[in-house]
Amino acid sequence: MGLARNLERVVAVDWSGDKGPGQRRKIWAGVWTRGVGKVAGGGVKLGNGRSREELAEWLIAMARETPRMVVGIDCCFSYPAWFVREQRCATVFDFWRHVAAGHGERWLGVGCAEHERDARFWGRPHKRPAEFCGDGYPAMMRRTDMENKVEQALAGGDPARAALMRGIQPKSPFQIGGSGSVGTGSLRAMEWLLRLWEAGFRVWPFEDSALGKAKARPLLVEMYTRLLTGPVAKSNAGARAAYLKRRRKEDALYAGLSRAVVAKAEGSEDGFDALVCCVEMVRWQAEFAGLRAVKDEGLRLESVTWRPGVMKDLRSL
Repeated sequence: MGLARNLERVVAVDWSGDKGPGQRRKIWAGVWTRGVGKVAGGGVKLGNGRSREELAEWLIAMARETPRMVVGIDCCFSYPAWFVREQRCATVFDFWRHVAAGHGERWLGVGCAEHERDARFWGRPHKRPAEFCGDGYPAMMRRTDMENKVEQALAGGDPARAALMRGIQPKSPFQIGGSGSVGTGSLRAMEWLLRLWEAGFRVWPFEDSALGKAKARPLLVEMYTRLLTGPVAKSNAGARAAYLKRRRKEDALYAGLSRAVVAKAEGSEDGFDALVCCVEMVRWQAEFAGLRAVKDEGLRLESVTWRPGVMKDLRSL
Protein backbone atom coordinates (compact mmCIF):
# COMPACT_ATOMS: atom_id res chain seq x y z
CA MET A 1 0.00 0.00 0.00
CA GLY A 2 1.39 3.43 -0.97
CA LEU A 3 2.35 6.00 1.63
CA ALA A 4 -0.44 8.37 0.57
CA ARG A 5 -3.03 5.63 1.03
CA ASN A 6 -1.71 4.86 4.51
CA LEU A 7 -2.72 8.24 5.89
CA GLU A 8 -5.93 8.02 7.88
CA ARG A 9 -6.53 11.61 8.93
CA VAL A 10 -5.38 15.18 8.20
CA VAL A 11 -6.04 18.09 10.56
CA ALA A 12 -5.27 21.76 9.80
CA VAL A 13 -5.56 24.11 12.79
CA ASP A 14 -5.90 27.86 12.47
CA TRP A 15 -4.49 28.87 15.86
CA SER A 16 -5.10 31.82 18.20
CA GLY A 17 -3.22 33.40 21.08
CA ASP A 18 -6.37 34.96 22.55
CA LYS A 19 -6.15 34.63 26.32
CA GLY A 20 -9.87 34.80 26.97
CA PRO A 21 -13.06 33.20 25.69
CA GLY A 22 -12.30 34.46 22.17
CA GLN A 23 -10.08 31.44 21.58
CA ARG A 24 -13.17 29.25 21.23
CA ARG A 25 -14.37 31.48 18.40
CA LYS A 26 -11.00 31.97 16.72
CA ILE A 27 -9.46 28.48 16.82
CA TRP A 28 -10.74 26.46 13.87
CA ALA A 29 -9.87 22.97 12.66
CA GLY A 30 -10.39 21.43 9.24
CA VAL A 31 -10.44 17.62 9.48
CA TRP A 32 -10.20 15.10 6.65
CA THR A 33 -10.85 11.46 7.60
CA ARG A 34 -10.36 8.56 5.22
CA GLY A 35 -13.60 6.71 4.54
CA VAL A 36 -16.89 7.73 3.07
CA GLY A 37 -16.57 11.07 1.34
CA LYS A 38 -15.87 12.85 -1.93
CA VAL A 39 -12.52 14.49 -1.10
CA ALA A 40 -9.69 12.10 -2.05
CA GLY A 41 -11.61 9.16 -0.64
CA GLY A 42 -12.48 10.87 2.61
CA GLY A 43 -14.78 13.36 4.24
CA VAL A 44 -13.99 16.91 5.45
CA LYS A 45 -15.43 18.60 8.52
CA LEU A 46 -14.83 22.13 9.75
CA GLY A 47 -15.49 23.61 13.18
CA ASN A 48 -14.47 25.70 16.16
CA GLY A 49 -15.60 26.06 19.79
CA ARG A 50 -12.60 24.54 21.61
CA SER A 51 -10.10 26.17 23.94
CA ARG A 52 -6.39 25.49 23.40
CA GLU A 53 -6.43 22.85 26.13
CA GLU A 54 -9.54 21.20 24.74
CA LEU A 55 -8.08 21.20 21.24
CA ALA A 56 -4.90 19.46 22.43
CA GLU A 57 -6.86 16.75 24.25
CA TRP A 58 -9.15 16.32 21.23
CA LEU A 59 -6.16 15.83 18.93
CA ILE A 60 -4.64 13.27 21.32
CA ALA A 61 -7.92 11.34 21.43
CA MET A 62 -8.20 11.31 17.63
CA ALA A 63 -4.59 10.14 17.31
CA ARG A 64 -5.39 7.10 19.46
CA GLU A 65 -8.17 6.26 17.00
CA THR A 66 -6.17 7.03 13.84
CA PRO A 67 -2.42 7.11 14.56
CA ARG A 68 -1.58 7.65 10.88
CA MET A 69 -2.59 11.27 11.34
CA VAL A 70 -0.83 14.53 10.46
CA VAL A 71 -1.66 17.82 12.18
CA GLY A 72 -0.60 21.22 10.83
CA ILE A 73 -0.78 24.17 13.22
CA ASP A 74 -0.55 27.80 12.10
CA CYS A 75 2.08 29.14 14.50
CA CYS A 76 5.86 29.36 14.86
CA PHE A 77 7.22 26.30 16.64
CA SER A 78 10.31 28.15 17.86
CA TYR A 79 12.42 31.34 17.74
CA PRO A 80 15.71 32.28 16.07
CA ALA A 81 18.50 29.94 17.18
CA TRP A 82 20.48 32.72 18.87
CA PHE A 83 17.52 33.46 21.16
CA VAL A 84 16.90 29.79 22.02
CA ARG A 85 20.59 29.44 22.93
CA GLU A 86 20.40 32.63 25.00
CA GLN A 87 17.73 30.88 27.11
CA ARG A 88 20.23 28.01 27.64
CA CYS A 89 17.98 25.54 25.88
CA ALA A 90 19.73 22.67 24.09
CA THR A 91 16.62 21.49 22.17
CA VAL A 92 13.33 22.94 21.06
CA PHE A 93 11.61 20.72 23.63
CA ASP A 94 13.69 22.39 26.36
CA PHE A 95 12.60 25.73 24.95
CA TRP A 96 8.94 24.72 25.05
CA ARG A 97 9.31 23.77 28.72
CA HIS A 98 11.04 27.10 29.37
CA VAL A 99 8.20 29.03 27.72
CA ALA A 100 5.53 26.98 29.52
CA ALA A 101 7.23 27.63 32.87
CA GLY A 102 6.09 31.26 32.71
CA HIS A 103 8.71 32.93 30.54
CA GLY A 104 6.32 33.15 27.60
CA GLU A 105 3.77 35.20 29.53
CA ARG A 106 6.58 37.38 30.90
CA TRP A 107 7.77 38.10 27.36
CA LEU A 108 4.19 39.02 26.54
CA GLY A 109 4.35 41.58 29.35
CA VAL A 110 1.92 39.74 31.61
CA GLY A 111 2.61 40.16 35.32
CA CYS A 112 5.67 42.37 34.98
CA ALA A 113 6.29 46.10 35.31
CA GLU A 114 7.07 48.16 32.21
CA HIS A 115 10.74 48.52 33.17
CA GLU A 116 11.00 44.72 33.46
CA ARG A 117 9.61 44.09 29.98
CA ASP A 118 11.93 42.51 27.40
CA ALA A 119 11.87 45.24 24.74
CA ARG A 120 12.80 42.79 22.00
CA PHE A 121 9.16 41.68 22.06
CA TRP A 122 7.37 44.47 20.27
CA GLY A 123 4.16 45.53 18.58
CA ARG A 124 1.30 47.83 19.40
CA PRO A 125 1.83 49.94 21.45
CA HIS A 126 5.60 49.31 21.34
CA LYS A 127 7.67 50.04 18.23
CA ARG A 128 10.15 47.61 16.74
CA PRO A 129 13.45 47.99 18.62
CA ALA A 130 16.41 49.54 16.81
CA GLU A 131 18.39 46.30 17.00
CA PHE A 132 15.84 44.69 14.65
CA CYS A 133 15.91 47.51 12.09
CA GLY A 134 18.17 48.01 9.09
CA ASP A 135 20.99 45.48 9.05
CA GLY A 136 19.52 43.92 12.21
CA TYR A 137 16.27 42.96 10.46
CA PRO A 138 17.27 39.31 9.76
CA ALA A 139 18.07 38.75 13.45
CA MET A 140 14.39 38.87 14.37
CA MET A 141 13.52 36.24 11.77
CA ARG A 142 14.18 32.52 11.68
CA ARG A 143 15.86 31.16 8.58
CA THR A 144 12.59 29.57 7.46
CA ASP A 145 10.83 32.95 7.79
CA MET A 146 13.44 34.67 5.65
CA GLU A 147 13.38 31.88 3.06
CA ASN A 148 9.60 31.74 2.75
CA LYS A 149 8.58 35.34 3.34
CA VAL A 150 11.45 37.55 2.18
CA GLU A 151 14.11 35.97 -0.03
CA GLN A 152 11.86 34.72 -2.85
CA ALA A 153 10.99 38.32 -3.72
CA LEU A 154 14.69 39.21 -4.10
CA ALA A 155 16.90 38.70 -7.14
CA GLY A 156 17.24 35.01 -7.88
CA GLY A 157 14.09 34.08 -5.95
CA ASP A 158 11.23 31.93 -7.18
CA PRO A 159 8.53 34.21 -8.71
CA ALA A 160 5.79 31.65 -8.07
CA ARG A 161 6.63 31.45 -4.38
CA ALA A 162 7.07 35.23 -4.16
CA ALA A 163 3.54 35.62 -5.52
CA LEU A 164 2.16 33.75 -2.51
CA MET A 165 3.40 36.57 -0.26
CA ARG A 166 2.32 39.45 -2.52
CA GLY A 167 0.94 42.29 -0.41
CA ILE A 168 1.83 40.56 2.87
CA GLN A 169 4.23 42.16 5.35
CA PRO A 170 6.56 39.45 6.73
CA LYS A 171 6.10 38.92 10.46
CA SER A 172 8.60 38.02 13.15
CA PRO A 173 7.82 35.82 16.18
CA PHE A 174 9.12 38.73 18.27
CA GLN A 175 6.12 40.80 17.13
CA ILE A 176 3.41 40.27 19.75
CA GLY A 177 1.02 43.09 18.88
CA GLY A 178 -0.51 44.72 15.82
CA SER A 179 -2.09 43.40 12.65
CA GLY A 180 -1.02 39.90 11.68
CA SER A 181 1.35 39.43 14.61
CA VAL A 182 2.40 35.82 15.20
CA GLY A 183 4.36 36.01 18.46
CA THR A 184 1.50 35.84 20.95
CA GLY A 185 -0.14 32.82 19.37
CA SER A 186 3.19 31.06 19.02
CA LEU A 187 4.23 31.57 22.64
CA ARG A 188 0.85 30.41 23.89
CA ALA A 189 1.00 27.36 21.65
CA MET A 190 4.24 25.96 23.03
CA GLU A 191 2.92 24.37 26.20
CA TRP A 192 0.34 22.52 24.07
CA LEU A 193 2.90 21.53 21.45
CA LEU A 194 4.85 20.05 24.37
CA ARG A 195 1.71 18.26 25.57
CA LEU A 196 1.20 16.70 22.13
CA TRP A 197 4.85 15.62 21.93
CA GLU A 198 4.69 14.07 25.40
CA ALA A 199 1.53 12.22 24.32
CA GLY A 200 3.43 10.52 21.48
CA PHE A 201 3.27 12.88 18.51
CA ARG A 202 6.40 13.06 16.37
CA VAL A 203 7.31 16.69 15.63
CA TRP A 204 8.91 17.63 12.33
CA PRO A 205 11.58 18.93 11.58
CA PHE A 206 13.09 17.81 14.89
CA GLU A 207 12.14 14.15 14.40
CA ASP A 208 11.53 11.75 11.52
CA SER A 209 7.97 11.02 10.50
CA ALA A 210 6.75 7.60 11.60
CA LEU A 211 3.59 7.62 9.48
CA GLY A 212 4.90 4.96 7.12
CA LYS A 213 6.07 2.56 9.82
CA ALA A 214 4.25 -0.56 10.96
CA LYS A 215 3.68 1.07 14.35
CA ALA A 216 2.65 4.52 13.17
CA ARG A 217 2.74 7.64 15.32
CA PRO A 218 0.89 10.90 14.60
CA LEU A 219 2.89 13.76 13.12
CA LEU A 220 2.85 17.46 14.00
CA VAL A 221 4.10 20.13 11.56
CA GLU A 222 4.30 23.92 11.57
CA MET A 223 2.43 25.56 8.73
CA TYR A 224 1.86 29.09 7.42
CA THR A 225 -1.58 29.55 5.89
CA ARG A 226 -0.51 32.07 3.23
CA LEU A 227 1.80 29.49 1.65
CA LEU A 228 -1.23 27.22 1.13
CA THR A 229 -4.04 29.67 0.31
CA GLY A 230 -2.03 31.91 -2.01
CA PRO A 231 -3.10 35.56 -2.54
CA VAL A 232 -6.65 36.27 -1.38
CA ALA A 233 -8.25 39.02 0.71
CA LYS A 234 -9.18 36.58 3.45
CA SER A 235 -10.76 39.21 5.68
CA ASN A 236 -13.36 39.94 2.97
CA ALA A 237 -16.32 37.55 2.98
CA GLY A 238 -17.00 38.20 -0.71
CA ALA A 239 -13.40 37.40 -1.62
CA ARG A 240 -13.54 34.18 0.40
CA ALA A 241 -16.74 33.14 -1.36
CA ALA A 242 -15.31 33.96 -4.81
CA TYR A 243 -12.12 32.03 -4.06
CA LEU A 244 -14.02 28.91 -2.99
CA LYS A 245 -16.46 29.17 -5.90
CA ARG A 246 -13.58 29.30 -8.37
CA ARG A 247 -11.74 26.43 -6.73
CA ARG A 248 -14.88 24.29 -6.68
CA LYS A 249 -15.23 24.76 -10.45
CA GLU A 250 -11.58 24.05 -11.22
CA ASP A 251 -10.46 21.50 -8.62
CA ALA A 252 -11.97 18.10 -7.82
CA LEU A 253 -10.81 18.25 -4.19
CA TYR A 254 -12.79 21.43 -3.57
CA ALA A 255 -15.72 20.20 -5.65
CA GLY A 256 -16.13 17.35 -3.18
CA LEU A 257 -16.66 19.64 -0.19
CA SER A 258 -20.14 19.78 1.29
CA ARG A 259 -22.17 22.97 1.05
CA ALA A 260 -22.30 23.19 4.85
CA VAL A 261 -18.50 23.14 5.13
CA VAL A 262 -18.09 25.75 2.39
CA ALA A 263 -20.66 28.01 4.07
CA LYS A 264 -18.70 27.91 7.34
CA ALA A 265 -15.50 28.90 5.51
CA GLU A 266 -17.27 31.72 3.71
CA GLY A 267 -18.50 33.05 7.06
CA SER A 268 -15.18 33.04 8.93
CA GLU A 269 -11.65 34.09 7.96
CA ASP A 270 -10.21 31.64 10.48
CA GLY A 271 -12.48 28.87 9.22
CA PHE A 272 -11.47 29.66 5.64
CA ASP A 273 -7.77 29.28 6.50
CA ALA A 274 -8.39 25.98 8.30
CA LEU A 275 -10.41 24.56 5.42
CA VAL A 276 -8.06 25.55 2.60
CA CYS A 277 -5.01 24.33 4.53
CA CYS A 278 -6.73 21.02 5.24
CA VAL A 279 -7.55 20.50 1.56
CA GLU A 280 -4.02 21.41 0.46
CA MET A 281 -2.50 19.07 3.06
CA VAL A 282 -4.72 16.30 1.70
CA ARG A 283 -3.50 17.11 -1.80
CA TRP A 284 0.13 16.70 -0.70
CA GLN A 285 -0.47 13.93 1.82
CA ALA A 286 2.08 11.61 0.21
CA GLU A 287 4.89 13.92 1.39
CA PHE A 288 4.32 13.59 5.13
CA ALA A 289 5.51 10.02 5.54
CA GLY A 290 8.80 10.99 3.86
CA LEU A 291 9.67 13.90 6.15
CA ARG A 292 13.03 13.41 7.85
CA ALA A 293 14.59 15.28 10.76
CA VAL A 294 16.92 18.09 9.75
CA LYS A 295 20.58 17.74 10.70
CA ASP A 296 21.52 21.42 10.68
CA GLU A 297 22.04 22.51 14.30
CA GLY A 298 20.41 25.90 13.82
CA LEU A 299 17.32 24.53 12.11
CA ARG A 300 16.95 21.92 14.85
CA LEU A 301 16.48 24.84 17.26
CA GLU A 302 14.45 27.14 15.01
CA SER A 303 12.00 24.80 13.21
CA VAL A 304 11.09 24.78 9.53
CA THR A 305 7.68 25.70 8.12
CA TRP A 306 6.21 22.81 6.14
CA ARG A 307 5.15 23.56 2.58
CA PRO A 308 4.81 21.31 -0.47
CA GLY A 309 8.24 20.22 -1.68
CA VAL A 310 10.09 21.54 1.37
CA MET A 311 12.35 18.49 1.80
CA LYS A 312 13.99 18.92 -1.60
CA ASP A 313 14.67 22.60 -0.88
CA LEU A 314 16.10 22.23 2.62
CA ARG A 315 19.63 22.32 1.24
CA SER A 316 19.14 26.01 0.45
CA LEU A 317 18.17 26.93 4.02
